[in-house]
Amino acid sequence: MRTRLHRIVVGASVASALLGTLTVGTAEAATTPPGGRSSVLHLDLRAGQMPENIVLDRHGSVVVTFAGARQVARITAAGRTEVLATLPAPADATAKTPLLGFPLTTGLARQGHTFYVLYATGTEAETGVWSFTEGREPRKFADLPADSLPNGLVMDPGTGTLYITESAKGAVYTVPTRGRAAGRATLFSDSEALAPAGFFGVNGAKIRNGDLYVSNTDKGIVSRTPLRGPRAGTFTTFADGLTGIDDFEFTGRGDEFLASLVTENTVVLADGRGARRVVLTRADGLSNPTSVAIRGTEVYVPSAAYTTQSDPNLLLGHLARH
Repeated sequence: MRTRLHRIVVGASVASALLGTLTVGTAEAATTPPGGRSSVLHLDLRAGQMPENIVLDRHGSVVVTFAGARQVARITAAGRTEVLATLPAPADATAKTPLLGFPLTTGLARQGHTFYVLYATGTEAETGVWSFTEGREPRKFADLPADSLPNGLVMDPGTGTLYITESAKGAVYTVPTRGRAAGRATLFSDSEALAPAGFFGVNGAKIRNGDLYVSNTDKGIVSRTPLRGPRAGTFTTFADGLTGIDDFEFTGRGDEFLASLVTENTVVLADGRGARRVVLTRADGLSNPTSVAIRGTEVYVPSAAYTTQSDPNLLLGHLARH
């Protein structure tokens, strides 16, 4: 398999220790063995295999949501796909999900063997947080408004609280996973920083050093607020100039993060001081990249092909740190 090497050239304001290479592949399937250099796993658009969100799993595998199939699936290091759960079709077949129109699974979080997944259908019966453990049927865990599009999901490991972004109106909800309030959704914030500016508002979410970071697709920003109570404080802009940002992940080097720009078909390396550099493009296989996961030097980028309508895939690259 031939590969292409892409040098990450970053400005001085980005930590110089990250200078390295991101290797991407052009294989027709994930044929590179574990420990190999790179691969691209091509998925089936007709089957709804549009990977939206991703979490790391055991033994070098990852777990993704297939938005169009209403599924959560494991993708192994060898490129095999195993469906772990399928969310039920909406009882009301005429219902329309806000913004996108079709029922879809979006955000994903895991705690041990338990997974939490967001499901949006445009109906009260199904829209909300669902949970399951492997080998068991998914069940609804928390209700969210029928006219909402729950999208990004992150768990605070210290408290077990889920933070959920809602892209249609622009809000963040919290749902405890334990205690007397478990499974009860509460509005955390509807700050103007979360609101859409024409279409999609707040999207991805991460927790880092006691702060909640969220992206806003329309505004091209990442903002943050400290986690100090049941309601958010002020959201302040952490990074901007990120046109069409979907989700993102911190690299572990200070404020650096990789962001998937879903409308631009690019992945950029950025930080909180204004530095940003394109490191992957459509030429590398991206087709509406939706999220990023990092395991050591491995970088996983799912592409859902929402508007390209071609080649949904999972790209695995390697980030060499020097």
